Amino acid sequence: MRLSGKVAIITGGGSGIGRGIALALAQEGAKVVIAGRTEEKLRRVAQEIGPNCLPVQTDTGKPNDITKLVENAVQRFGGVNVLVNNAALLLPGTAESHTDDEWEQMFDVNVRGVWQLCRAALPHLRAAGGGSIINIGSVLSMVAARNRVGYTATKGAVLAMTRALALDHASEKIRVNCICPGIVDTEMVARFSLDESARRQRIAMHPLGRFGQPQDIAQAAVFLASDESSWITGAAFPVDGGYTAQ
Repeated sequence: MRLSGKVAIITGGGSGIGRGIALALAQEGAKVVIAGRTEEKLRRVAQEIGPNCLPVQTDTGKPNDITKLVENAVQRFGGVNVLVNNAALLLPGTAESHTDDEWEQMFDVNVRGVWQLCRAALPHLRAAGGGSIINIGSVLSMVAARNRVGYTATKGAVLAMTRALALDHASEKIRVNCICPGIVDTEMVARFSLDESARRQRIAMHPLGRFGQPQDIAQAAVFLASDESSWITGAAFPVDGGYTAQ
């Protein structure tokens, strides 16, 4: 029970990586607050976890929702020790094909939402004597891909923000790190409706020969949330089957 007594907020907690992280943190003893836009998905995850899970319907692109999310966590469980910024929006496109609205949507959720959640949670992490912020970036925080210019820009910003936050708050024992997943088999990937040939091609980009699973990312999050990582901050953790080693 490495996280006994800790309270964690996980955005995008209704499915995919966020659900996997919520389950893993709860299994290690944390009380978890899961946020997402779809109430039914959140309710299903909360039922899996039990009374130590609070679902809060949240759009991380809306500042008022972010404030209410953190307030709900504090009111229900008494504080915040861990923040996992997982919610993200991926819209494929190039510099010419992206619309202004697409660009703004991705930056609102993937960058502005991360900053505003950190800002809302920091006073509570400070009051707890320290804590852990885990930002979910991407391999595209470090390398690029075709037809992903907007998403790549947002995930590069998440890693840069992670490092700056880590420096600003290290003296307060608030650690900030970034997990950078490769392609993980989630609903987000399924929405692209890859045919078998395209799927094989993308799997081949990962030397370990498979897509990641949510639990692969979740175990890294457990480590970064726990005291086992107490001397790690400002770091990028590629959990990518070897994608960025090439």
